[in-house]
Amino acid sequence: MATSLTRLGLRTLSQMAGSPSLDRLHLRKPTEKVLYHGTKAGFRTVTAVNRAFKAIKNLGQPERLPKRGGGELFDLTPTDDQAMILDAIRVFATEQVRPAAMAADTAYGAPAALLAQCAELGITTMGIPESLGGVGTERSAITNALISEALAHGDMGLAVACLAPSAVSTALVLWGTAEQQATYLGAFAADTPPPAALAVQEPTPLFDPFSLQTRARLVNGRYEISGVKSMVPLAATAELFIVAAEIEGHGPGLLLVESSTAGLAIEEDVSMGLRAAACARLVLDRASVPATALLGEGRPEVYAECIQLSRLAWCALATGCAQAALDYLIPYVNDRQAFGEPISHRQSVAFAISNIAIELDGMRLLTWRAASLADADQPFAEAAALARRLCADKAAQIGSDSVQLLGGHGFVKDHPVERWYRDLRAVGVMEGGVLI
Repeated sequence: MATSLTRLGLRTLSQMAGSPSLDRLHLRKPTEKVLYHGTKAGFRTVTAVNRAFKAIKNLGQPERLPKRGGGELFDLTPTDDQAMILDAIRVFATEQVRPAAMAADTAYGAPAALLAQCAELGITTMGIPESLGGVGTERSAITNALISEALAHGDMGLAVACLAPSAVSTALVLWGTAEQQATYLGAFAADTPPPAALAVQEPTPLFDPFSLQTRARLVNGRYEISGVKSMVPLAATAELFIVAAEIEGHGPGLLLVESSTAGLAIEEDVSMGLRAAACARLVLDRASVPATALLGEGRPEVYAECIQLSRLAWCALATGCAQAALDYLIPYVNDRQAFGEPISHRQSVAFAISNIAIELDGMRLLTWRAASLADADQPFAEAAALARRLCADKAAQIGSDSVQLLGGHGFVKDHPVERWYRDLRAVGVMEGGVLI
């Protein structure tokens, strides 16, 4: 793995050296303007024209990455390989993602140039076996959680946009058949991986991912899917979806749906937060896919694992965004003067900052603990549930406290905390979209 990651590090450094200036990241291309105005006016249209997915080789058996495994001690220290990856991701998040965040939030979409630069980092190819064109040699949920956290430190909405395609490629590596892997993973290992999304969320109150309204039934050897998926990242440009549906005879499961599938369309789904992820609704009206599109043979444990890994991804994103808020608050309260002294001298302010730091460490610890259990191939459902509960509650509280501590400045867009507040609220309601 060290050799592969070294190649990835050199590739990343080369990409950083050739990056356009930060000002260029604020330029929206004509296609992005069209998407923005279409979203504002409301639309329902067929999704992006699909590339021709075809098998790159005949696989006898599906390729799986071996899990990293766990040691006898729970050690949070990143390995040398993880540290190298994180250095590159942090530079990208600080120098590329953070400056583009406000414009992307306003435009309701990520700049195409930024997504292309993220693809060049190789985040998607890290999770794809070398035999299928990727650079991955082992499966590590901890590494993926660290990457998600580092990207969200730049901006949570853009992090979701960057990570959405890797959710699909990761699912294919974990649960795809040999035929599915041979057909789709070659495209994800290419220099320009396709936009893609994991669609689980539905527009129902108190949504439960194990009680789906989207239905799929087998008709003449093909699955017909009907239902609506909400808050699907990159929906208008995605070429491949993994759709969660209640499958007749199986229960909840996952189906591969290409964007060119008849009966599939996109509707606007303007949201309070995560606006840079360009989320929209996926409408399926008897969309027909072959029986071979079923992921993981419809096994209940596959779907349950998908939901758990997705929730951990949202926990990692929340941790990164909350860390960004804390890093912004500390110098602000030290510099902001009131009654002749910094406001950090007030106990109420100092205690609020301390509480944020304490809860943030708890969020990170539970998230990493659950991810480490997944890597060790041990049951992690309870650990994931605890992490999700804590992150949903405390992320929202940290966002609210951040706005409060800035006073009037927390209410205006001159400071990023109002955007972080909106994004952090998503952690308690979002399902799918990202995967570690």
